[in-house]
Amino acid sequence: MSAAPGADVAASTAHETWHSTVRGFGARWLPSLAIVAGIIVVWEGYVRVFDIEKWLLPAPSAVVATIGDSAGMLARHSWVTLEEIAVGFALALAAGVVLASAIGLSRTVERALYPFVIASQTIPIIVIAPMLLIWVGYGLAPKVIVVALISFFPIVVNMADGLKSADPDVVALMRTLGANRWQVFVKIQAPTSLPYLFSGMRVAIAVSVIGAVIGEWVGSSEGLGYLMIRSKPQFLTERVFAAIVILSAMGVGLFALVGIVERFALPWQRGTRGQQGI
Repeated sequence: MSAAPGADVAASTAHETWHSTVRGFGARWLPSLAIVAGIIVVWEGYVRVFDIEKWLLPAPSAVVATIGDSAGMLARHSWVTLEEIAVGFALALAAGVVLASAIGLSRTVERALYPFVIASQTIPIIVIAPMLLIWVGYGLAPKVIVVALISFFPIVVNMADGLKSADPDVVALMRTLGANRWQVFVKIQAPTSLPYLFSGMRVAIAVSVIGAVIGEWVGSSEGLGYLMIRSKPQFLTERVFAAIVILSAMGVGLFALVGIVERFALPWQRGTRGQQGI
């Protein structure tokens, strides 16, 4: 029995989306990769020509060798950091969507809570992190809270702006046709806010890596941030750089993953961005 036409169309669309994503990745990131390659070549040459001590500035080749030699240890600590990022970002996303939706639905909620959302970003996370150790103890919880706090703001602000950007003429038409506040929110405001939400998610997932490292610096017994703190007094600079490389790759990979999810979730945005680029 042949497959249903709808399934063929869906499979074809997914196939085209995947190839478009791959082509877009190459066109977008190839210049950046070329710059990174140039920096690595200059860095390697500088260290070798001037015979810089490894503890002061390790060559890229030494960093790569450290990653290979300590792959098991680095993978174990990387998994801990990635878990903190994933859980903290998920909490920030859930709380951010709920709060932004409440702000979009009610001006009273916006006037009451929006100043507190802004004020939450004026308190340095590095000050809050030690207090979290006192309040919730060691373990996963304080790091997850730090990640959630640092990721929360861009999600709320971007989605709230997206909810406000709904076409007022369309909203007025919906109300003329008898739609209530919830129907306007679900059918007009929420779809309009999705591109803004994904923009906030991209920013949030990038800074969540910083939040995880800060949480591990303050108090932890595992994770890449903890590994960096332990390696510096031992002058294992190449291990510190190895952790930085992994964290950078983690941040870029998570940022790209959110972009890929957006392309599949909002396929109509590709055409809009292409027209804007032209």
